[in-house]
Amino acid sequence: MRHLNIIERSWPVAGTFRIARSALQTIPVIQVVISQNGISGRGECRPYSRYEETQTSVRSQIESVRGAIEDGESSKRLLELLPAGAARNALDCALWDLNAKMTGRSVIDALGLPAPRPRITAYTLSIDSPKAMVQAAKSAAQYPILKIKIGSQGGDEVALAILNARPDARLIIDANEALNPEALTQLLIKLKGHRIVMIEQPLHDDIFDALPKKSLLGPNAANIPICADESLHTVDDLDKLWQAGYRAVNVKLDKCGGLSAALELMQTAKAMGFKIMAGCMVGSSLAMAPMMMLESLADFIDLDGPLLLAKDIENGLQYNGTTIHPPKAELWG
Repeated sequence: MRHLNIIERSWPVAGTFRIARSALQTIPVIQVVISQNGISGRGECRPYSRYEETQTSVRSQIESVRGAIEDGESSKRLLELLPAGAARNALDCALWDLNAKMTGRSVIDALGLPAPRPRITAYTLSIDSPKAMVQAAKSAAQYPILKIKIGSQGGDEVALAILNARPDARLIIDANEALNPEALTQLLIKLKGHRIVMIEQPLHDDIFDALPKKSLLGPNAANIPICADESLHTVDDLDKLWQAGYRAVNVKLDKCGGLSAALELMQTAKAMGFKIMAGCMVGSSLAMAPMMMLESLADFIDLDGPLLLAKDIENGLQYNGTTIHPPKAELWG
């Protein structure tokens, strides 16, 4: 029989992590350990307030399926027992890890995907004054792709200042739902001809389908892909996002509900023509490791969560400058 252990902990941020709607100095997470015959598998999730999740609510969801998990239910059955979200993610990843350790067959072999490769990861700059963000960009000189967080105003000023200071860099601009359609239109006009990879979730998910139509923007606006983050949770969202004009998606395990769901989501999105970013909430290497199994499906990697923390979990992922390496078995998988 299995045993399920639920651990609440908080990871300290290196400084303060600021986005359009919050500023955090600690990251609360839930870790799940599933043990059987002296062997344990682990998973980590971040309860996210934007989706009305807390450590208490996620713990409650996990407890609701304790009996099924301890009786031996599989990841496939878990998709039916819990909705997409952080709780299902932690359990699903722990089950994959447990199976790998009990069978001696790695997660990547079980998935049937190419072995994960070292990849360049984007590096995130929190919202701050333009001067401070330019300095942060200079301090992150080894990173060729910077993800900059912006608010409702001044995003163009920050982006252009960083591009001027870092002529070698390309930018992902992440508004975290802070813009309106008019502000997005102006941003697209001001950034024409500049090194922008994508603009991530500029509009609130309530108005996700109000993207400015390219046919109406004219030749003065940049043709920058718009990426869905908060508007994307599961494979069921893809059709409406494509129809709305999104051409990239940020897939996160905590949103879609685990490795099993992420595999289907990324494969489907890729077949539809979306650019795919393998993303993350801020968390430890244990939370990043499962997504590295899917790196072959991703056009961009944004798995810098541990780099934003003051300390990481033991046996954490190896980051060599800009490059993130696949996890070792001691960590996960």
